[in-house]
Amino acid sequence: MGMNQFLQSLSDLETINRAPGYFKFEQHSVAAHSFKVAEVAQFLGDVEEQAGNQVNWRLLYEKSLNHDYTERFIGDIKTPVKYATPELRHMLADVEDSLTENFIQNEIPAEFQDVYRRRLGEGKDATLEGQILSVADKVDLLYESFGEIQKGNPEPVYTEIYKESLTTILTFQRMACVQYFLKSVLPELLATDFSDRQKLAALTNHLLADKTKES
Repeated sequence: MGMNQFLQSLSDLETINRAPGYFKFEQHSVAAHSFKVAEVAQFLGDVEEQAGNQVNWRLLYEKSLNHDYTERFIGDIKTPVKYATPELRHMLADVEDSLTENFIQNEIPAEFQDVYRRRLGEGKDATLEGQILSVADKVDLLYESFGEIQKGNPEPVYTEIYKESLTTILTFQRMACVQYFLKSVLPELLATDFSDRQKLAALTNHLLADKTKES
């Protein structure tokens, strides 16, 4: 038993499309998403480091690169469905954990199994790196949905995905990287010229105002 199966399986992530079941102008694969999340996480880590926080870069890269590997087993499930109920989310997580452990035991050499349990486990935890991953994942999802809105995609789900992504990002607004994103990155995004610009800007400002009231 060697690492061939794992290395070969990386190509499978290129064939799994995100947001299945909806019309989209641009397809995004799980493999492409993982790369983009790693890049976003790298930038967010830079911001945290400049703010005086210590970043475990090895852990951050491992978490961001591998966070959706387990979708190889069950595919990418629609966001509204995936989070429909806590019970369903837990059931899906249990299935992922079981399939991942089976894969590790049967396809990963014994000397690397503990390493891959760490890498393929749930990365969105309470550590700084886990929180950066949570934000980076939603930043990329926000950009994916924005890309469809910008192109005039009539599917209302992309506005909902944008809203859900930004709402989740705002739950981490105490983080330096989120404050930077909200102050310096998001305004540039919304300054882009597209037909629904005013509508999306109004939604964004509403979400930001609501979160400010809560805090």
